[in-house]
Amino acid sequence: RAGAGSHIVASRALYGGSHNLLAYTLKRFGIETTFVDPRDIDAWRAAIRPNTRVLFGETLGNPGLDVLDIPRIGALAHEHDLPLMVDATFTTPYLLRPFDHGADLVFHSATKFLCGHGTAIGGLLVDGGTFDWRRAHERSGRFAELCEPYEGFHGMVFAEESTVGAFALRARREGLRDFGAVMSPHNAFAILQGIETLGLRMERHVANTRRVIDFLLTHPAVESVSYPELDSHPDHALAKTLLPKGCGAVFTFTLKGDRAAGRRFVDSLKVFSHLANVGDAKSLVIHPASTTHFRVPPEQLAASGIGEGTMRLSVGLEDADDLIEDLARGLKLAQKGA
Repeated sequence: RAGAGSHIVASRALYGGSHNLLAYTLKRFGIETTFVDPRDIDAWRAAIRPNTRVLFGETLGNPGLDVLDIPRIGALAHEHDLPLMVDATFTTPYLLRPFDHGADLVFHSATKFLCGHGTAIGGLLVDGGTFDWRRAHERSGRFAELCEPYEGFHGMVFAEESTVGAFALRARREGLRDFGAVMSPHNAFAILQGIETLGLRMERHVANTRRVIDFLLTHPAVESVSYPELDSHPDHALAKTLLPKGCGAVFTFTLKGDRAAGRRFVDSLKVFSHLANVGDAKSLVIHPASTTHFRVPPEQLAASGIGEGTMRLSVGLEDADDLIEDLARGLKLAQKGA
């Protein structure tokens, strides 16, 4: 739990909403964040301060699908009596179980793959029950909110009330009572129903993604493809260790051409839906340079790892041949105006 005067060390390869929360919203409440290159363990170490409360990253970063080295970063966090919090939305528990590799707290946007159909909005926070909050408090003075009596709950000590899930206990009780973070019954039902088929869906998501990537790699209108299973990806070796079942269904590729070519490509697709969501049963596409980043000049796009031809795909559960046919048509029409 972070409060005014606290500090967070976070990967700079984050979902835009998470980055804005850390960089701008929490800053208004006196919580500062240092963003680091997720692959640079020395940068993580150098960023830790006496008032740091947590290290945070995504299992697969945005937009380049940086694979978070959970064992190394987790060990570094524990060396400093800090927990490692991981956003595992893209990988789901089917592809990667962060607790097995050293993470302490995990959250998911349940709107995505866990629900699986784009029909509900929700999130999950999971406390692994392995971080010793009392030991960390005794050694560093941090986490008094969990280890000392809290008047807001009549002197309750959360680390005594739940010796396993103290963080989750406080997050649930305080979050529900004071902030209203309550999921509707229908959303909860839709997400639970989606989780029942998670394993089956993720197998199909990954299989379809591999077929689509194989097609794109050989297409003359495609400049590059970024996916951790490829030898060209900088985290390929780490992905083989942490993600042996597959690296998910979201990836980027760069189309040859300018922003106009990107718009032509998206506009010509029939099976892929033009949406900024991911993790749906339906295949989705977004062209950042003409949508989320349309006001950003080319040089700034490049600095953030996005080109004018960058496309993000979230590959769904349709027949892979239909997806490839749709992409082939889009690529052909995108190049017509070149």
